[in-house]
Amino acid sequence: MLYNYKPRGVCAQNLSFEIEDDKVKNVEFYGGCNGNLKGIACLIEDMPVDQVIKKLEGLHCGHKSTSCPDQLAKALLEAIEEKSK
Repeated sequence: MLYNYKPRGVCAQNLSFEIEDDKVKNVEFYGGCNGNLKGIACLIEDMPVDQVIKKLEGLHCGHKSTSCPDQLAKALLEAIEEKSK
């Protein structure tokens, strides 16, 4: 299932991803720091969802209280909650 999420407080305008067998797949950020976000997407491909959340949750970008990776962690948490309903 493809999930779409609108990040808040960061440069990226949207992000999408899939979760298969509790692993993160096909992460794509739209907007933001293209090279860095592609790198993050490659590094977390096939990683367990809970591990990605643990690594990325709470990261800040400069003076902002969040970051694109933190927004991805929030999106994954939301997807897990939605899936468990």
